[in-house]
Amino acid sequence: PATTAAPEGACIGLVTDVGEVDDKSFNQSAWEGVQAAGAAAGASVDYIETQAAKDYATNIGLFADSGCDIVVTVGFALGEATGIAAGEYPDVDFIGVDQWQGEAIANVAGLLFPEDQAGYLAGALAASLSTSGVIAEVLGTDLVPPVVAFGEGFVNGAKHIDPSITVIKTYHPGGLDVAFTDPEWGATTARQALDQGADVVFGAGGKTGNGAIIEVAGEAGAFCIGVDTDQWTTV
Repeated sequence: PATTAAPEGACIGLVTDVGEVDDKSFNQSAWEGVQAAGAAAGASVDYIETQAAKDYATNIGLFADSGCDIVVTVGFALGEATGIAAGEYPDVDFIGVDQWQGEAIANVAGLLFPEDQAGYLAGALAASLSTSGVIAEVLGTDLVPPVVAFGEGFVNGAKHIDPSITVIKTYHPGGLDVAFTDPEWGATTARQALDQGADVVFGAGGKTGNGAIIEVAGEAGAFCIGVDTDQWTTV
């Protein structure tokens, strides 16, 4: 865990959303990027795993108060807390993954990605692989715009390849505190899709999506598609 002791030299701190840094997906890829940047710049690196949304500001403040030069916050939900912290700590640079600010803030850089395009390619691949004419996607919460972009892109890509294909799209029904950390729900939802005839399943939702991928990987004749990282090696 991070401490409030002032680090020697440059420091980069990473704050996850609710979830673990070794989720083999979204948080992990961000942490690996911070580690690589730290090694290249000769900076020390550390992370805090957020346990509840109410802790966003506290966790960001731990790094800012400790003297870190750069604080990376991971996920759409941290956008507001990141913007507020940037005003409170003008000498700290902030990087928000999957975040955008309504107005430009001098010490905040938002990293945005074309999830709809990635989802489109995943959908096109799924439709190309399917022999049953039924495919599925198991997703995190639709409260997060990038997740919705993945989901809609997947449908559009699949329909481009086969306009008649059936796409079973399921979002996690819980809030931000559980939607990305529920592999059991992911596995159960993937199993339901397989039982409905799906032979390709796209999992996009942190550990929730990982649960779906692992379930499908054990099914003969079915294919799974991961997200964010090369999940052939991480999951």
